[in-house]
Amino acid sequence: MKKLPKISESEWLVMQALWSRGPLTANEVVEELAPKAKWKPKTVKTLINRLVKKGAVKFKKEGRKYRYYAAVSEAKCVGTESRSFVQRVYGGTARPMLAAFLEDAELSAEDIAELKKILEQKEGE
Repeated sequence: MKKLPKISESEWLVMQALWSRGPLTANEVVEELAPKAKWKPKTVKTLINRLVKKGAVKFKKEGRKYRYYAAVSEAKCVGTESRSFVQRVYGGTARPMLAAFLEDAELSAEDIAELKKILEQKEGE
């Protein structure tokens, strides 16, 4: 499998717009991000171009406009980023990360039941 591109924190916002509403023109991405980031249109277009160069975003030309869309799935990017985070912060071991999360989290009975189900499935593997 081809390695997923490294996506910066700012680029994540662009990707989230494309994952949720894409394909979008550059101006539509600017509009989508306006409530979240007070960036100038040129900044957003620079981020889009970086993502195109990285292979994370592709485009289709429609007349004089370009429609941009995610070339990588959100699930794969989230998985890669999660593994990278666990490696950087917790030395690649998930247990201390999960323990820290569970100690601080407010969990409902449903949340706890779902987590137990996930752990039981892992135990069966």
